Amino acid sequence: MIQEFKKFILRGNVMDLAVGVIIGAAFGAITSSLVDDVLMPIIGALFGGLDFSNYFAPLGSDVTASTLEAAKEQGAVLAYGSFITAVINFLIIGFIVFLMVKAVNRLTVGEEEEPAAPPAPTKDQVLLEEIRDAIRAGRK
Repeated sequence: MIQEFKKFILRGNVMDLAVGVIIGAAFGAITSSLVDDVLMPIIGALFGGLDFSNYFAPLGSDVTASTLEAAKEQGAVLAYGSFITAVINFLIIGFIVFLMVKAVNRLTVGEEEEPAAPPAPTKDQVLLEEIRDAIRAGRK
């Protein structure tokens, strides 16, 4: 069983997946920082000082706080500002992945193999073509 596990874990696909997950997590942290620390403050400044991180709707009458963290301590809240930030984060990641796939496709277009020549017709196909041609010649 240990040998099977060793064979499985050392496959190229498993290692590629592990590298992809690690890089994806790091890329997610970079994107989150870009959205939270760079883009959202600029968007907030453009719209008159909006701070999306503190946009919430209280779900109970006992929630009276003005910041999201304090409101969460008081009771249930609907943090739609965090959702807006997550949507912007998703759109940025999606756009970057789109650009990466587009660039990789552009690079690999020249590396594609020439299409294989069609296989030679079988004896049956040759015979059917001769019959077809004889029928066509007889109609004229």
